[in-house]
Amino acid sequence: MKTVVVIGAGKGMGNAIARRFAREGFKAVLVARRREALEAAVAELAKDGLAASCETADASDANSLAEAIDRIGTPDVLVYNAAFMAGGKASELTPDEMVAHFKTDVVGAQIAAKCVIPAMRERGAGAIIFTGGLFGVHPSADANFACMSMDKSALRALALMLNSELKDTGVFAGIVNIMGVVGSEERLSPERVSDAYWELYSKRLDFEICYPQ
Repeated sequence: MKTVVVIGAGKGMGNAIARRFAREGFKAVLVARRREALEAAVAELAKDGLAASCETADASDANSLAEAIDRIGTPDVLVYNAAFMAGGKASELTPDEMVAHFKTDVVGAQIAAKCVIPAMRERGAGAIIFTGGLFGVHPSADANFACMSMDKSALRALALMLNSELKDTGVFAGIVNIMGVVGSEERLSPERVSDAYWELYSKRLDFEICYPQ
């Protein structure tokens, strides 16, 4: 059975992505900080006959993240969905705020990818998918979310660089840019958005999908 690891599991996109891949026959491994919430999500998937398990980790802590991936083992698909969701204008951010955001939004993604790439390259197969967003494509969309704009732009660049670096290895790297607020309308429901992750993984037409178009 193939495995998908979703870092940043939760009631929004994380659990929906896990469910989408589980419906395709994958075992979903959910990763987040809170054990109780993870176990409840695993139970929900199991109730529907879908294979799942969980591991705890803090995406802002490189050691915690690497240790969790080591316990899980290299999956067929890694989805990095963790993000530091807080506002702040570019002219007002403190260095500590910027570093805290960057550690979760970008460094965690690079660490997670770095942990799985060697074994994926050896297999000649695998996929790494990041959760991007409107701010990564249009950084000035909202001045109140400066860190999110900078970090999602950097994450998009990381996805492009990894895609180029790995293109001849059988390993795919890409990003789903969610172009709106998840749950704000029907087409942005977690269930609908999760289809974009499956499309990116299964079709691999480009390094990114912007959803909705």
